[in-house]
Amino acid sequence: MLSVIRPQNGDGIPFSGTVIPDPLDSTHLTDLVALISSAVGVVISEYNTSVRRLLKAVQIIEGACVQLCATIAGPGRTMINKASDSSESACLQIATRANISDHLLDKPDGLHISDLTRLSGLDADRLGRILRRLATVHCYSEVKPNVFANNRLSFKLLSTDPVSDYVGLITGECLKAVAYLPDTLLDPETTHTQSPDSTVFYQVFGCRIFDYCAKYKEYGERFNRAMIGYNSAVGKSTLVEAYPWSTLPRGTRICDVGGGNGHRMIELVKVYPQLKVIVQDREAVLQDGKKLWATERAEAVEEDKDTFTPLDFFSGIPVLDCEIYYVSLILHDWPDAECVTILSNVRKAMNPSSRILIHECVLQNAVPVKVTGTRQVIQPAEPLLPNYGAGKVGSYNLDMIMMTNHNGKERMLDEFVDIGNRAGLQFVRIWECGEAGLVEFSLP
Repeated sequence: MLSVIRPQNGDGIPFSGTVIPDPLDSTHLTDLVALISSAVGVVISEYNTSVRRLLKAVQIIEGACVQLCATIAGPGRTMINKASDSSESACLQIATRANISDHLLDKPDGLHISDLTRLSGLDADRLGRILRRLATVHCYSEVKPNVFANNRLSFKLLSTDPVSDYVGLITGECLKAVAYLPDTLLDPETTHTQSPDSTVFYQVFGCRIFDYCAKYKEYGERFNRAMIGYNSAVGKSTLVEAYPWSTLPRGTRICDVGGGNGHRMIELVKVYPQLKVIVQDREAVLQDGKKLWATERAEAVEEDKDTFTPLDFFSGIPVLDCEIYYVSLILHDWPDAECVTILSNVRKAMNPSSRILIHECVLQNAVPVKVTGTRQVIQPAEPLLPNYGAGKVGSYNLDMIMMTNHNGKERMLDEFVDIGNRAGLQFVRIWECGEAGLVEFSLP
């Protein structure tokens, strides 16, 4: 039985009528430590084998470590640190735009801040403080006083790494927009808005984010690279393991609906070359895809094995009679009504054996929910939060970004089933797929 303590206000006076668990409950703490120890063992044994098992172990370690800190650290100190996280985002934006990691490339002994100032043009004192802030959370290493070097995290900020484009995207325009999210939600006139023309991003920049991409070519190009970076970072290779692709016959057609440049399919068809990919999206986006595939899949392009065809998924119908319709990171951009329209158009293209695979984050409650059958989602052992806590916080961060930029959302499984049913589809099952899930639908 947990003992309880009463939370106190800033003057140390207990609030009446409220109790919380005693953070020093030994069983809770030792169970979290045991989860961490066990998961570290999995990382050691699986590091070069199963991507899926490795990722799951990492999620447990991340979630349990943060939960352990939240359990034992002072709550006031913890909340102050959380509120100050925006400074880290600003520092990452500066490091990315100033190409600090590029300047440190091939400099294993690091560079003095005076050299970095000369290369970047930034103020020496401020740049040193910024890099020390990042080094304190293990992005860059301070190898000597005022001498900084790259490490495994800061290498991801190299200008040649698409992860740096995602970091720049999130800590740039997205960070500016999300600063106005509280004003929007706390205003009675805008708190219930669902229109794509009344998003927080629209209020800040005067247009939808995709129109912003079209208006500012450099931003649009960075956005496309950022999507590649996001998928590489959150385990796109798990797509190869998540679904029984090997059982599909040669010539199976996969239509990547709204697939952008088709980068999600490249690794899949490298492993399963018997599959034929059709990427459908706006014509302007497909041009980037053709360039990417000419580099990554030149032989398939020459053989016309993989094709790119334009599609407006709100008004058009995808290529008919494909075996798989793959819809990845599309629905989260839109409110439910628009999602039903998109899926309804895909349904019109399907035959009785076709399947839809929706590849997106599948959120879970932070409290145990008993679910059985095909709707069952794997949950970690207690006392870790059933949604893995900080181990999957990226999905919940993305949910806030969708709310801010699109009036869209990341969804729970029941919400996917609901919009699928409204589009005339039948839920089949969910497949675990890294940080996300593959939600499978068929015709009724």
